[in-house]
Amino acid sequence: MTQTSQWPVPKDSIRYVVPEPIIRLLASHPLTRDLYPLAFGHYRRAVGHHMHREHHHDNLLIYCTEGRAFLNVGGEPYTVEAGDLLLLPAGANHRYTADPDNPWTIHWVHYTGPLAEDFRHYMGFDGPTRIRHMGRQPRLLVDFNGLLSVRQTGFRVRGLIHAANRLRQLLAAVPINADETGHERQAELETIHNYMREHLDERISLEQLADLAGLSPAHFATRYREQTGTSPIQHFLHLKVERACQMLDNSSLSFADISRRLGYDDAYYFSRLFKKVMGQSPRDYRHTARH
Repeated sequence: MTQTSQWPVPKDSIRYVVPEPIIRLLASHPLTRDLYPLAFGHYRRAVGHHMHREHHHDNLLIYCTEGRAFLNVGGEPYTVEAGDLLLLPAGANHRYTADPDNPWTIHWVHYTGPLAEDFRHYMGFDGPTRIRHMGRQPRLLVDFNGLLSVRQTGFRVRGLIHAANRLRQLLAAVPINADETGHERQAELETIHNYMREHLDERISLEQLADLAGLSPAHFATRYREQTGTSPIQHFLHLKVERACQMLDNSSLSFADISRRLGYDDAYYFSRLFKKVMGQSPRDYRHTARH
């Protein structure tokens, strides 16, 4: 059984627990068996909300939008505040208590499935990381509320299959939402990307991009990878390959001409880079039937 808190739910809050027979169906259905919800809800100003789980068998994701709570995971204390996204993975001994003077408001979902651990890493909850500060994220709230749209459907299987796939969408969007939390850094990143797009006909260096950001090349490369998961030069190459694909699709230019327009006098060299990114040569790409 999913172990939700026994907090008495008032009229302005919601707790939705998926029935055990439907959980068994979700665990075997090909569209849901890799990842599916067990319970989810929205607690508003949850005065007196507390929980202690010694044997936690599922995963619990909590997004705090107001107030505060005090958390202990495996003996380590934390404070959860507005804008924090908290993940308590399966097996994590934990307890939490809403601040009596400023109780938290939360959206939450218990879930499980073979992909849960992969999503934990993908969302950035590696190692000891329990909390990611997301700030106010309307898109994240939309995704949580998408789960709640299944209410008042009489536990219809199709509705819960839809909820399971909304859950996957929610988890997959967390890194995208996290990228948008640092507005200053996001603006800086957009400046870098605009510069790349405006100079696709050139060969630009890491040093040029670092100068644009006012950082040393090493510091810039590290920060860029932290934000995007790739290197700046690799991203610039991918932009060039994207543009090459557009030219192959929309023009009769030879690949040698396309290469020159993208800053490569050596078409053979750029062809090898193209194949490494796309998995096929420019010639094969142009002659592959697409609809």
